Formats: sequence, structure tokens, C-alpha cells
Amino acid sequence: MSESSPLPKTAAATPIIAVEHVFKSVTDSTGTLDILRDIDFRLAARETAAIVGASGSGKSTLLSIIAGLDTPSRGTVRLDGHDLFAIDEDERAALRAQKVGFVFQSFQLMGNLTALENVMLPLELANRPEVRKNARKVAADMLARVGLGQRLSHYPKVLSGGEQQRVALARAFVVQPAVLLADEPTGSLDFATGETIMKLMFDLNREQGTTLVLVTHDRAIAEQCERRITIEAGRVV
Repeated sequence: MSESSPLPKTAAATPIIAVEHVFKSVTDSTGTLDILRDIDFRLAARETAAIVGASGSGKSTLLSIIAGLDTPSRGTVRLDGHDLFAIDEDERAALRAQKVGFVFQSFQLMGNLTALENVMLPLELANRPEVRKNARKVAADMLARVGLGQRLSHYPKVLSGGEQQRVALARAFVVQPAVLLADEPTGSLDFATGETIMKLMFDLNREQGTTLVLVTHDRAIAEQCERRITIEAGRVV
């Protein structure tokens, strides 16, 4: 009786994010500082990952490089198969607009725009006429989803911190990004408000099937993610 032939291997799906041997160093009058050292990992579509580590470990620098907002000294980052540093800044910006949503600790809302206008902004910048045409309704529906349906015409200065972060979440998710990058999204909020915001973020993430990369120093938040990437002195440990 002959031996059975091995089953063919299924080709691995292309990761939505591939960080390949990334280094980052800066040099000033005091010498060279190594911020990131040989960072290497992959994330699949719909996966949730927390980047954790002490202050100064390189977490936010890594997130900026994943976004193509900062450049590595060496190494490659691929976003949905695109090599971010083989294209120019205009092409990176266009790719971010198409694929990536952002949530920051400091909210980063436009103070001269209402909540509705802040959420409409990425829709109006999209290179898709059908999206721009319905931007007002889509943005209003998204604000209602995050509990701010009655605050459409309010400016950021009259919104609480929790409300501002809800606007930021609506702005990030309104374009249905493939990837959401969040940098300490509860860092400016009290504990109870932060918990509410994180629940909302994870709910929206599941609804849209987004890949979430979250920088946090909060272990309780990190444990809600499927993966935890710990950075110490610029290295994954």
C-alpha cells in the first residue's frame, strides 16, 4: 500500500500590515539614539493588536511609521501589500486617505468646524464623487451611532472630552477604513469615560471588520485585543 501524498498547503493570505525589520535612529549633537531596533511582525485583516510598553519605549514612533507619517532608518512597512516607503509622500497620503483611520489622545479636531463638519471632512477629501455627494447624511448617521445625534452643530470647544473623542471616533470610522490606528485614545479622559470610549471603539471595530492597532500603556485595554506587541528599549519582547 503506497503512502498518502501530503495535502497541499493553502497559500497564506497577504497580511494587511507587514512590518519588516524596521529600525529608527535619530542623531543630534549628543550622538545617535536608537528608537526602534529590528521590529518585525505581521497583522491579518480584522485582527486587533495592542502595542504596549513604558513611556519612551518607541510605541508612538512605531505607530507613526506604520502610518507612513514617519520614515524608518531601515526596513519596510507594507500596508495592504503597498510598500509605504517605495512610494512618494503624495502617494502615501492618498493611500492613508483610502485605507486608514486615526484616533489620537488629543482628539485632533478642527476647532473652527462643527462636529458634523469634522466628520464630513474625510468624506469630502475622498477621491470618490459618490461619497462626497452623500457626505452630510453619512456623517450625521455616524455621529448618531456614537451617541451625538443631537450635537451635530456644536463646536469642539463646547463638547466634553468624552464627546470630542466620540467625534474623533466617528471621523475615523466614517470612511470605513481597512486599518484603524489609535494612539493612547483614552489618555486625556477619566477612567469611566475612557471605558465607555473603548467599548464604543471595539464595537465599531467589530461592526466594520477593521484591523485595529492600538498604542496604550493600560494593560486592561491591551488585554481586550487579540494580540499584544510589547516594546522594550525599541525591541519587541
